[in-house]
Amino acid sequence: MGVNAGFGSSNFAITVTQMVDQHIEVVYSEEWARPDFSAMISETWDLKQKFGYISNIMVDAANPEIWQALKKEFDEPYSEEYIRDKIAYCKKYNLWIEDQMFIVPVPFSVEGRKMLQHAKLLLEDEEGLIAIHPSFERLLTSLRTAVATEYKLDKAATSFNDTLDSFLLSMHFYKRSK
Repeated sequence: MGVNAGFGSSNFAITVTQMVDQHIEVVYSEEWARPDFSAMISETWDLKQKFGYISNIMVDAANPEIWQALKKEFDEPYSEEYIRDKIAYCKKYNLWIEDQMFIVPVPFSVEGRKMLQHAKLLLEDEEGLIAIHPSFERLLTSLRTAVATEYKLDKAATSFNDTLDSFLLSMHFYKRSK
């Protein structure tokens, strides 16, 4: 699950994907304008319950109030010091952070370009790795209108860029070695 936690000037978006027969399927993608904070925490919990097994919830790290609230909701350590130490530990020992925690704060400032490049490679794979149902119109529109320079997304030129960010966060989990 990818959660792009936006409030105020940006929207809140969630995308849920699953791996089936070596293909990634988008099973949910939604965006809300100016949502209630608690409603979005509840929505995330409800989606976790609805879909059953969710490996990880990747959350935009720019909004610590969201990922900390989600970590509290899912009974995980949530202090920023703990998160920094865990990330440093994973980097030092070349471990996947998503194997160490359920709610994973992902900084777009550090990972954004890599996530965009990674999603592009998955989308362009000749085996058709990603399946997106036509009913996910916002996600499809965001992918069709995405404009980037040197893998830096131009949010002003990209429709539904918050939905795209939630998709990128969801794709961040999938690695060729996994």
